[in-house]
Amino acid sequence: MYSLNYQVTTSCSDSEGKLKLYSALQMMQDCSEMWLDSEPEVKEYFTREHMAQLLATRQVDVVRVPDYREQLTVMTSVYEMKPMFGFRNTFIYDAEGKVCYRTWSMGAFVDKYSGRLKRIDAATLQAMQLDPKLDMEYLDRRVFVPKFEGRVLEPVRVLRADIDYNRHLNNANYIRMAMELLPESFTVHRMRVEYRVPAKLGDLLVPTLYESEGSIVVVLSIGEEQSALMEFC
Repeated sequence: MYSLNYQVTTSCSDSEGKLKLYSALQMMQDCSEMWLDSEPEVKEYFTREHMAQLLATRQVDVVRVPDYREQLTVMTSVYEMKPMFGFRNTFIYDAEGKVCYRTWSMGAFVDKYSGRLKRIDAATLQAMQLDPKLDMEYLDRRVFVPKFEGRVLEPVRVLRADIDYNRHLNNANYIRMAMELLPESFTVHRMRVEYRVPAKLGDLLVPTLYESEGSIVVVLSIGEEQSALMEFC
């Protein structure tokens, strides 16, 4: 278990003084990355083997959107480990300890140089501290594209500010881009995302929207390849 404390500041707030989902995702991401500090043996192994953990899928359930100036605690914990994948919960709590966001995610372990999946050895797996799986509704890790024809929109270019230290489009920025395409009146209660092909600097992401009653699926593609699939409900 690892936690970070935050406050909802002006840069994290939308025009209504509410925490942006994009900013909440950044908090979750930072906490998940910093979690390695609580597992020194795993951190040393990742450094020695030139490995990174990349987000493959995430589900976010929005319980309550915090307001400007609220104090928050982000807590992350790993509940299952496999040789090439890890599964974690990351919850955001308010100052009273009540849940604002429930999430679960699956991360893939990759070689930093080749970008390919890489196994963690058995000794490192056994050294991992696992925590209980937290209570929430766990949906499929895959996001399925609806059968009907979607609406193709103007491409979005990946800029330098979108790239993180893995030299890919940062996972929260996919959500930021997709949410710009949602109707202004649309309220997100749940979001699921599946990452497939990492976007890099200069790539053109072509969005396709599939709108149905109560949900919108956004697919961001690079050429013929689907980079990320997102479902907003």
